[in-house]
Amino acid sequence: MVELLAPAPAGVRLLSLHATSDLQRADRLLRRTWGTQPGDDAPLALDMMCALAHTGGYVGGAFLDGELVGVAAGFLAAGGTLHSHIAGVAREAQGRGVGLALKRHQRAWAAERGLAAITWTFDPLVRRNAYFNLTRLGATAVEYLPDFYGPLSDGINDGDVSDRLLVTWPVPASGIASAATPPVIAPGAVAILDEAGAVRAGGGAASLRCATPPDVERLRADDPGAARRWRTALGDVLGGALADGYRVAGFTRSGWYLLTRGAAA
Repeated sequence: MVELLAPAPAGVRLLSLHATSDLQRADRLLRRTWGTQPGDDAPLALDMMCALAHTGGYVGGAFLDGELVGVAAGFLAAGGTLHSHIAGVAREAQGRGVGLALKRHQRAWAAERGLAAITWTFDPLVRRNAYFNLTRLGATAVEYLPDFYGPLSDGINDGDVSDRLLVTWPVPASGIASAATPPVIAPGAVAILDEAGAVRAGGGAASLRCATPPDVERLRADDPGAARRWRTALGDVLGGALADGYRVAGFTRSGWYLLTRGAAA
């Protein structure tokens, strides 16, 4: 086995899932975590999960005190990479290091197979996911993908445009990597999307910052119009900045994307 980046939290056990009964448990967990209702699409179809596990894809599970509380699944992709299509942790287990342990298990799995990197997408408006992916893990944002999946009816994404940020996470041959450094807002960084959701001109500044709403999932339920305005604004400014040669240099705990030009990132 390739050594993991750090030991799993106490009581957490990481396993690759293969048995149909375990994959059925994974399906139920993902549906519950996504809030999928009868008639909704599954976050990941059970037959697809079975096919991935059987044909050399990655399906990992995190068990806490014997209960399955986290699932991640992905498929082998171009360039000797793993594309992690989905990852979810039960609400009652969030904040206990389960998601981080799953990603480390996934990286160790990829290192054992000589893969170069792991890619995945996430909703750039979900602040906790942006912080986890870009700061905790140190993944690199590579592309803004407008309405990437088209309309979704899986519970958590109902009625929203499926904009996504594509990231890549290198896989060291040893399976071990240094921790990411928390970003600091550069002096003079221009806010191109402020905390009120207002778009502002960047003026070609070397450093930019772009705000996110504190909890877009709650906002979608409480004020769908405001959530749509945030979606449009973020797509315009973050997607536009990336297309204009800026790179995401990090994401702060207070909810700001930090951008710099080209190699300076």
